[in-house]
Amino acid sequence: MKHFFSFLGIALLGGILTLAGYKAFVEKEMVYQQISEIPMVPVSSNLNPTIGFTSGIENSTDFTVAAENSINAVVHVKNTAVRTQKNPWAELFYGNGNGTRKYEQVGTGSGVIISQDGYIVTNNHVIEGATDIEITLNNRRKHKATLIGTDPSNDIALLKIDTDVDLPYIPFANSDAVQIGEWVLAVGNPYNLTSTVTAGIVSAKGRDLEGNRNIESFIQTDAAVNPGNSGGALVNTQGELIGVNTAISSRTGSFIGYSFAVPSNIAKKIIDDILEFGTVQQAILGINVDTSFDEEGVKVSGVLELTERGQNFGLKKGDVITKIDNVKISKFSDLKGQLTAKRPGDFVDVTVKRNGEIYVKKVKLSKSVERHISTVFQWELKDLTSKEKQKRGIKQGVQIIRTDKDGVENNLKGFIITKINNQEVNNAKETVRLLDNLASNRYRIIVEMITLNGEIEKYIYR
Repeated sequence: MKHFFSFLGIALLGGILTLAGYKAFVEKEMVYQQISEIPMVPVSSNLNPTIGFTSGIENSTDFTVAAENSINAVVHVKNTAVRTQKNPWAELFYGNGNGTRKYEQVGTGSGVIISQDGYIVTNNHVIEGATDIEITLNNRRKHKATLIGTDPSNDIALLKIDTDVDLPYIPFANSDAVQIGEWVLAVGNPYNLTSTVTAGIVSAKGRDLEGNRNIESFIQTDAAVNPGNSGGALVNTQGELIGVNTAISSRTGSFIGYSFAVPSNIAKKIIDDILEFGTVQQAILGINVDTSFDEEGVKVSGVLELTERGQNFGLKKGDVITKIDNVKISKFSDLKGQLTAKRPGDFVDVTVKRNGEIYVKKVKLSKSVERHISTVFQWELKDLTSKEKQKRGIKQGVQIIRTDKDGVENNLKGFIITKINNQEVNNAKETVRLLDNLASNRYRIIVEMITLNGEIEKYIYR
């Protein structure tokens, strides 16, 4: 017991000495300072700003309303395609048909509900070749979709689902009114992460991508878009649809700073055409364009003689088109975008610069003629009529009507293609597709043709 009280006394003494040392040598006086807000002193100035910059930024960067209005109307699109794979060794050892294997390939993307009754717009490349399309709404409900129509050249497809309730949808905005620097949201399902919203600004309009021969009038933004966002919505700060997200500029396959969307005016016009006509009605001005012109505007290099009723409505060679219906035309992609959003038969006001003077011409748009051009061979092909086949004594074939070497001696203009790799051809559109597919897969191509002299010749391309 004595030992216990001894230890207790030593412990108490040690604690007292430690506390005294801390007070004497370590602890410093802590001072609390009360800070009051001092009002700014107003001063006189001649500066009178016309824009309330602070309030403008506050309003423009509040994305909650836009996100709430759009997120429930963007869907997940799952497409299933049945592919066929052939094993040549199995065919060789086990006989014809034994080396064939069918398998399912699944792809995913996004779509935008554009009406209460279930119409959905997406990209053509999202559903291309699909045998089954499944839509998942933001509330996780799944529906089978019907493909209503597509426009591969503008990468737009229209789907339809049937439901018992009215669906949330995103209304179209006028994409011509979109301004560079305007805040936008990209809504979609990147990497299967549903209901993802990213923000950015409009970086450019009328953007044409080098090497892209289809869409030539993108809205460019810096809102992050990744694989799976294709077919999703690009909306303004009011939650209105200004574009359908379609492509990214990337060396890695992931977002690196720029994304591209088909303008809503073009998408809406394509959808209206599909619903009304079953196919897209492409309008043209009936002119040829001077591609070497490097100033602002689009220069007319010639007026087509075969425009509707033989009228050119006052456009002349050398005219520089600067506006279409008061929309500024700086380059060809601007003109292309305006025409794609209109129909044959529509009248447009075309502002042109001619010999230093400005004129406004009212032009009736004509209907474009479908052209079949091989991008690899640079041949334009056309179908032969029954009369043309009978005259030449042949049963099949398509004719080369233009090449990239027209005017050069011994070019192939006028030749008739009858077979490709021993396969008979009789349709210009399918022949172009066959040629480009074979070339892209690096196959040897043997083209059998009838020359202008009626002789049969074979050309081998490697």
